[in-house]
Amino acid sequence: QVQLVESGGGLVQPGGSLRLSCVASESISSFGVVGWHRQSPGERRTFVAAITDTGRASYAESVKGRFTISRDNAKNTVYLQMNSLKPEDSGIYYCNKLPTVPWGQGTQVTVSS
Repeated sequence: QVQLVESGGGLVQPGGSLRLSCVASESISSFGVVGWHRQSPGERRTFVAAITDTGRASYAESVKGRFTISRDNAKNTVYLQMNSLKPEDSGIYYCNKLPTVPWGQGTQVTVSS
């Protein structure tokens, strides 16, 4: 079964940037929709951004204009460029496809001064 490995998280100051990567264990060319989700402490996992196989992107209202999702099928990788980060963006970020596969370990993002 396909495995997804997220990376690129870290500690960043408000206003800073991070780029997350999600590498799949098999080709993502057949993945129709791939997305990023965030789970903050004490909260449920929520949608952040998604991209279709044709490159159409969608975003949660809270990240529009600040985050950009992209995919590189040749590298089996999905990216999330996060700019103008805010403390409320903190959490563990996960990627997954539709239909979903087992969730990976995620990557921790902490936005704090």
